[in-house]
Amino acid sequence: MKQDVFQARHDEEWRGFERWLATRARPKPKERMRDGEEMPRDSDFPAAYRRICQHLALAERREYSLVLVQRLRDLVERGHAVFYRPRAPRARSIVDFFAATFPRLVRAQAGAMAAASALFFVPLLGTLVLLQLRPELVHSLFDPAQLAQFEQMYDPNSTGQRIGRESGSDLMMFGYYIYNNVSIGFRTFASGLFAGVGSIFVLVMNGVVIGGVAGHLTAIGYGGPFWRFVVGHSAPELLAIVISGGAGLQIGMALIAPGRRTRARALVEAGMVGAKLVLGVFAMLVFAAFVEAYWSSLVWVPTALKFGAGAALWLGILLWLWRGGRGQVDAE
Repeated sequence: MKQDVFQARHDEEWRGFERWLATRARPKPKERMRDGEEMPRDSDFPAAYRRICQHLALAERREYSLVLVQRLRDLVERGHAVFYRPRAPRARSIVDFFAATFPRLVRAQAGAMAAASALFFVPLLGTLVLLQLRPELVHSLFDPAQLAQFEQMYDPNSTGQRIGRESGSDLMMFGYYIYNNVSIGFRTFASGLFAGVGSIFVLVMNGVVIGGVAGHLTAIGYGGPFWRFVVGHSAPELLAIVISGGAGLQIGMALIAPGRRTRARALVEAGMVGAKLVLGVFAMLVFAAFVEAYWSSLVWVPTALKFGAGAALWLGILLWLWRGGRGQVDAE
């Protein structure tokens, strides 16, 4: 094959490889790609690198021009530096995961996350509103002993030093909240193995229970202490439950509709994605437990400050999930 034919056939592929290498060299996300350029995919790199090596071997064997051979050698050397570079330090990998990889995974499962949000928040808000109209329906959700406990915890006339709990040090309650939150998140995710039905059930039931507690306390005039307590940690806790539910639903979908993959392969791939999502959910729930133990229960903090901090957390976490990792190349 003549050199000009060989070069014309593969020139666009070489240019694409050069653009991919350039994204690795540009430090700022806004400088990574110019308008109109398509971001090369990391998953295509190994195969593209092998083809470049083959093209270099052919060019050398056929004694093509030194300019072409040197261009291919340069691409091979630059690709080798990326392909065999040392792994990022562990601390950097952790930061990259939470700053970019985790929010991108959440967005990649947008359909499952939207379904999980509806399954959780619609029953929650529906139950809350219904109990303002029909307060007596709360007795179909909770027995009298449970209702008495809720009312004692959030009694506006209570003289206790903490809201939302009867006793226990902050450290002890921090451990309890971690156990409680993580167990809910894990059940929501793991129950997706039952073709997604388990995750649906857990999401709906959690929405009904949380909405039932909020609706009952609001209806009897105990909403002030209750909302002051939950507003601080509601964002990381509730959104973590939704994400764990979405992770469970995508596992269920892999079992029900694996596409062209075998069910075993689809389940393994969904499980790998789910495991990464659960890791991020675990961090969110630990953070929620910390806020719940050390901040939410404080009595002396002004109401405006409590609600301001809660709103800031809602806005910050939603922005993180929406914008985190956009325009960056995955380090994996």
